[in-house]
Amino acid sequence: MKRIIWVFFFTLVAFQLSAKKFYHIESPDKMISLKVYITDKVEYTVSHGEDTVLEKSPVSMSLTDETGFGVNPVLRKAEIKTVKEYIDAPIYKKKVVADIYNGLLLKFRGDYALEFRVYDDGVAYRFISEKKVSFCVQNEQAVFNFPKQSKAYVAYVRENGYHADNRGNKGTFEEQFFKSFVNTYSYMNLSDWNPKRLAFMPLLVELGHGKKVCLTEADLLNYPGMYLNNSGDSDTLEGVFAPYPRTVKQGGVENMQEVVLTRENYIAKCEGRTNFPWRTLIVSVKDAELANSDMVYRLSTPNQLEDLSWIKPGKAAWEWWNSCSLYGVDFIAGINNETYKYYIRFAADNNLEYIVIDAGWYKGTDILDVVDELDLKELVEYGRERNVGIVLWTGSYPFMQNIEKVCKHYSAIGIKGFKIDFMDRDDQSMVNFHYSAAKTAAKYKLIIDFHGTYKPTGLNRTCPNVLTFEAVQGLEHMKWAAPNVDQVTYDVTMPYIRMVAGPLDYTQGAMRNASKRNYRPVNSEPMSQGTRCRQLAEYVIFESPFSMLCDSPSAYMKETECTDFIAGIPVVWDTTLALNGEITKFLTLARKKENVWYVASINNWDIRSIELDLSFLGEGNFKAEIFRDGLNADKVARDYKREVVDIPSERKLSFTMAPGGGYIMKIFKD
Repeated sequence: MKRIIWVFFFTLVAFQLSAKKFYHIESPDKMISLKVYITDKVEYTVSHGEDTVLEKSPVSMSLTDETGFGVNPVLRKAEIKTVKEYIDAPIYKKKVVADIYNGLLLKFRGDYALEFRVYDDGVAYRFISEKKVSFCVQNEQAVFNFPKQSKAYVAYVRENGYHADNRGNKGTFEEQFFKSFVNTYSYMNLSDWNPKRLAFMPLLVELGHGKKVCLTEADLLNYPGMYLNNSGDSDTLEGVFAPYPRTVKQGGVENMQEVVLTRENYIAKCEGRTNFPWRTLIVSVKDAELANSDMVYRLSTPNQLEDLSWIKPGKAAWEWWNSCSLYGVDFIAGINNETYKYYIRFAADNNLEYIVIDAGWYKGTDILDVVDELDLKELVEYGRERNVGIVLWTGSYPFMQNIEKVCKHYSAIGIKGFKIDFMDRDDQSMVNFHYSAAKTAAKYKLIIDFHGTYKPTGLNRTCPNVLTFEAVQGLEHMKWAAPNVDQVTYDVTMPYIRMVAGPLDYTQGAMRNASKRNYRPVNSEPMSQGTRCRQLAEYVIFESPFSMLCDSPSAYMKETECTDFIAGIPVVWDTTLALNGEITKFLTLARKKENVWYVASINNWDIRSIELDLSFLGEGNFKAEIFRDGLNADKVARDYKREVVDIPSERKLSFTMAPGGGYIMKIFKD
């Protein structure tokens, strides 16, 4: 179901200003305006209505042969196009994605082009190389000059590692180039940015009149990811890129990682014709719009897999978060077949598609040498008989040593996929590893969960066997986080920023729930911050085609009412609607699968009452199965109330959430 309309105009909207050229295009709804200026450099501005989004900002690339893109540009040709396309999205938060924009393609002497697209919800640009020979990119100039006194929600790389320069082997950001892409957000003036620290994307900038801009990138293939830095007392952000690794060694966490020893004086090696990543500015008038953005999906390379029929999204029982804390069983729980058979039986009883076997199932760093306590073939057969697949965790280094052999071997046994961890880099070499791992896994019909990685940039569209990514401060942090770590506020901030980029491996589902004053870290029997209903609601709020039931089967068996409800929530959707929300405060989403709607909301630490407009349901009589915070959920966070109600004919429904609370309902035809 695709419809495409192309309309081309050639240089008709180019205004000659002496030696300058000026191009102006607007979004289809005329609200967003892009202006491109070509002099001895290329600059662009973005506005929304009467408000400036981006002041004049230059873009260019420098190559190691002392040439460049966007440096003393000589324009050969300009094309303007209008595109209207509907993209089939088989494993996503909606079945069809609208791709409607006005585009500008500028072709320059020197065999390169610069492409802009203007959507109703933002602007994107990328360089395109049309060279016939290979080349190296020394650096990229990606500058974002925001209006003065802009504020931002910034996720710094967790630790400092700053020295004077950001290229080469001496004086680098090297320590910050090798870190997890996980942190909470600091709300600050852009001018107060610590110049010694990098931030990872997405990053959210707050403009005037309630408008916000989410800055990220899309279609990151064969190129390093972009960090952001503000090197001066200004409102200007600049892209920073990890140079290409020259020498590496095995090391890091339990020798599970590839550690960079030295780097080249360039950031990327390219083979002639190259489409570079999109730099995207997603503009919102209402905060909730960000939580339903399709920008990254639209801009990414389309599906490259011929057959998708074998890809099975779903939920998994998972033992790592709950430390195999089974009780009331007649065996010692741990890394052994009896334990995993128990998880398989639990998964089968609750119609879960998978179990995940996490760290400790192979010896040392040899992924082909399984520990003596496990018989994987027996477990695979036991799961097959019960329609439960097995996904294996692995560190990145053991997996990357022989991707083909590993995938072929475990696919032949009957393993269904891998959860790959501890990449913790996004230089070109590591980005290429992600693509290689995805393509090779697909060859052997294996799904992939990239844990310990950078934010998604659309690889889940290009290789749909890649179901989810971490790059989020998920529930695992509650195993060790100090009581002053505010996960509840993070949960109502992150969907407006990180989730804009794509699905996230958050690992919700805790049955031990704590109020703000009762939370404490307990590694072997962890708890969540906030209420039980919050945990249920997160299965709708947080997007992921592969999600975990993180708690112990023993806990779920005692809480069958909640477990049955969680198990029945879909992981891919036909429709998603953003109903209401405000960053750091709350968010309400509605998602539909076939004829059933799920509506969910999560809250910060305030008591909050919300009235929902359910007019999107259309005609007919509807009922709703509702889980709401109990009257004492502010003190006893596991307190909840389940009820089945009729949806009023006026389609209005009100509810109240406790501090750290949540609300979820399943709506179906009466």
